[in-house]
Amino acid sequence: MSGCIDQIACSCNVDWDGRRNGIASVVAGALFFSAWWIVLDTAMVVDKKDWNNLYFILTISSSVGMVLLNSVSNSQVRGDSMNESVLGVTGARLWMLLSFGISFACVFAAVGLLFKGYIKPGDHVVWPGVTLLIHNLMIFAASLVYKFGRVEDLWMI
Repeated sequence: MSGCIDQIACSCNVDWDGRRNGIASVVAGALFFSAWWIVLDTAMVVDKKDWNNLYFILTISSSVGMVLLNSVSNSQVRGDSMNESVLGVTGARLWMLLSFGISFACVFAAVGLLFKGYIKPGDHVVWPGVTLLIHNLMIFAASLVYKFGRVEDLWMI
């Protein structure tokens, strides 16, 4: 799956093979930083009745999902790893499934909170729900870029 970036045609003279890990890391870091910047800015500006601790639990859970997803290497999931862990390939795949489940659950919970609390008639602000959804989508995108945008062949030296 890390070959999806290889399909992008670019007419510029850039050595993508040597800089792929760095570019993927910078893009993922920028997405992660921007997501947390947006949600913390919204938490500071918005009125306390429109923002509660459930939103922070959701944002922290999406960050935990990112850490869990990137704690297992692609070679362990494929079974190419030299050393076996406690559960082997099955455990690595279950770990990856759990981390994707946490990430998807955070995105779906953000959509649910957006519709439940903010899309209703009346005079209230909608921005906190939109910010929460954007935050979770950006963290999920950062975890995908960091997981599948890098190449692990350079680590096998």
